[in-house]
Amino acid sequence: MDYVRIGCACLAGLVFAVTAVSKLRDFDGFAQSLPALVPVPRRARRPLAALVVALEALVPILVAVPAATPYGLALAGGLLVAFTAAIAVALGRGQHAPCRCFGVSAAPLGARHLVRNSLLIAAASLGALLPDGSPALAGTALALGAGLIGAILIVSFDDIVDLFARNT
Repeated sequence: MDYVRIGCACLAGLVFAVTAVSKLRDFDGFAQSLPALVPVPRRARRPLAALVVALEALVPILVAVPAATPYGLALAGGLLVAFTAAIAVALGRGQHAPCRCFGVSAAPLGARHLVRNSLLIAAASLGALLPDGSPALAGTALALGAGLIGAILIVSFDDIVDLFARNT
């Protein structure tokens, strides 16, 4: 189970590192996109955006420190639950703004984002609940590789869904 926890931590850390960096690259665009998800006054957009980016950037730091890994995974899970709720509420209001999860995107919010976030919530929860142990180096490398592949798939999720949607 040590390796599952390591893979989940790697997955969450990499995904949140990408989201934080992509939002910082177009911070103003991200801040201006917030009202499509949550009703937020103009003066609160930048502070809320800064808080989101700061918390996202904290996840990879926490999961990289073995003693803090459960806290990083719990933070990731909490953020994902909040993001999923915001997306669900926006979709319920008929809002289909572009997803700014990984920077600028033309992909409108949809059920795919709820599915993606649910997968990430499951991984973060599983990793947070598993006990810590003393894994072997080879197994750790394999778990990190699996986490990396999972992160690449999650970050590319919209493109993958679009690819298969075009072929059906």
